[in-house]
Amino acid sequence: MIFGIDLTALLPFIAVGFAAQMVDGALGMAFGVISNTLLLSLGVPPAMASAGVHTVETFTTAVSGISHAVHKNVNWKLFLRIAVPGVIGGALGAYVLSNIHAATAKPFILAYLTAIGLYLLWRAQHYPPHERSPKIVEPLGLVGGFLDAAGGGGWGPVVTSNLLVQGSSPRMTIGTVNTAEFFVTATISATFITQLGLEAFTVATVGLLIGGVIAAPLGARLAKRVEPKTLMLMVGIVLTLTSVYNLYLALR
Repeated sequence: MIFGIDLTALLPFIAVGFAAQMVDGALGMAFGVISNTLLLSLGVPPAMASAGVHTVETFTTAVSGISHAVHKNVNWKLFLRIAVPGVIGGALGAYVLSNIHAATAKPFILAYLTAIGLYLLWRAQHYPPHERSPKIVEPLGLVGGFLDAAGGGGWGPVVTSNLLVQGSSPRMTIGTVNTAEFFVTATISATFITQLGLEAFTVATVGLLIGGVIAAPLGARLAKRVEPKTLMLMVGIVLTLTSVYNLYLALR
């Protein structure tokens, strides 16, 4: 036991944080979805779970963003276009979840993300497409930030997948979305703290933080080294599986 924390209780959360961040750093999504699903399954209230996950992500996305920048995976013009509206949407979503139950729309959002995941799988089979500069960007940042806070995860699935659908480069999209996520999660965490206090800091939060920070640089390296077609295929698989699973949980 260190600082009053039972290491035996901590290890499973470290493992989950490591695995979730490896996927997130390499594919631009899934840390929030995986971690939030785990906390909810353990009986943590939605607002507390989302607050805990975003507290962890403030640190993991900082490390991941720096790593992606070092590996030149970031399109800085695109970064500015998604980060600013993402911060605004994140603050609004955190406020809504802290004060109002926002689960009604969740099944519809998950059904939409499942369809996007299936489309990305189809696109991966017909790679390479013609790369294009995405046109619908700022609304994606706003919606992605809001859903990420209100749903406990959604920035990567919404923003990364939609930018890929519009023809953006897989490697640059993943790196840019991960880097912008730091500013979104920092805003969401600050908003939750003003609404809920510091009650979200638990053993699970500490474990996820340790595992996530260790894995963050490795995920960025994977995104640089893996072929674009493989990246798109993996994004499609992860997005489809996580969306279908969470849709099942939401509807049962």
